[in-house]
Amino acid sequence: MKIRPVILCGGAGTRLWPNIQKHEAKQFINFGNWTLIQKTLERVKNPIFDYPIISTNQKYLKKVKFHLKKNGVKKYKIILEPAKKNTAPAILASSLIKDIPNNQPILFLPSDHLIENLKSFYSAIKKNIKNLNNKNIFIFGIKPTKASNQFGYLLTKKINKNINKVIKFIEKPSESKARKIIKKKGYWNSGMFFLRKDSIIYNFKKNQPKTFKHVSDSFNKSKILNNTFYLNKNSFIKSVEKSFDYAILEKSKHINAINLNIPWSDLGNWIEISKIFKKNKKKYFKKKNVFYRPWGKYINLFKGKDFLVKELIINSKSSISLQKHYHRSENWLITQGKPKITINKNKFFKKVNESVFIPTGSIHRIENNFKKPVKIIEVQTGDILSEKDIVRYKDIYGRIK
Repeated sequence: MKIRPVILCGGAGTRLWPNIQKHEAKQFINFGNWTLIQKTLERVKNPIFDYPIISTNQKYLKKVKFHLKKNGVKKYKIILEPAKKNTAPAILASSLIKDIPNNQPILFLPSDHLIENLKSFYSAIKKNIKNLNNKNIFIFGIKPTKASNQFGYLLTKKINKNINKVIKFIEKPSESKARKIIKKKGYWNSGMFFLRKDSIIYNFKKNQPKTFKHVSDSFNKSKILNNTFYLNKNSFIKSVEKSFDYAILEKSKHINAINLNIPWSDLGNWIEISKIFKKNKKKYFKKKNVFYRPWGKYINLFKGKDFLVKELIINSKSSISLQKHYHRSENWLITQGKPKITINKNKFFKKVNESVFIPTGSIHRIENNFKKPVKIIEVQTGDILSEKDIVRYKDIYGRIK
């Protein structure tokens, strides 16, 4: 039996846009002729999968259909939520479609993840199909590349040759606590789930009976038009707003992990996005986008909706002006050298692979006191991304009028 992929596509990605009211949801951001939802749709074209189901809301319906058409997905179904209730009701509602048999494996995939080494990913899925039953749930753990407070973690215990039982979930710990968790062989909680339809029904009936009732009522009363299920709002809003983790995973005794050591990211912040542009810099480079300044040069790599990615190269014994911006914030990823950074009254040095956030209105500067050029990937976010949005306070090149 093939695996049914369900793509969860209702999130807004607000962490990326702290100062922008009308922002692009992360899964739809154009990063240079590719989006995360596109990558997800490509991921489920493997022969092991049945046609996809997309769980989303009215706000994103047109964009979802646009990407389905663009990626040549002709057979699909869409579950349209009438209100945001987090992932638990979304997962249940999308599982209730009648043509999903009770014993069919379902893989729940967030639409905003980037996964590399798909061969290992598919292999792990196929290996664990036989371990699914009518009660258990498998969650994908990702081997951490660093201690991060941006992810939840899980600790596992091997109970036989093939099964890693989850013994503890830790929700977004501090970095110091994350380091201790990693020493105990903890994994990031990826938010990808693998289980059978009858297991979903069993776990909701047992652990969230009210949500099961209200979501089931909403589904049974839904209107169906062009492969889209419009869930009944009056019933759906009665369900509790909870994540699948809190509603089910932390209550069930049948949670196992598929631990993976593959490149993975949810691109949850601009520094992670910067790394993508750093890795694929040659792909984005255009000679006409190189601009020279007294301190060195910058290259505009890509301009998206409300964001601009640059590479800054600050020559030896050089400095950008002490400046601020009214309309944008900046994220810096150091890729070469050891710059001296000023942010308001704070001065400090940064090393390669370290990052800096410059809030809107902060007075800041980069200085290079060493022989080696400093290189920085800069991501600007805001409603005005222009060189005119620079107020200079000090400048060694006499550019203050």
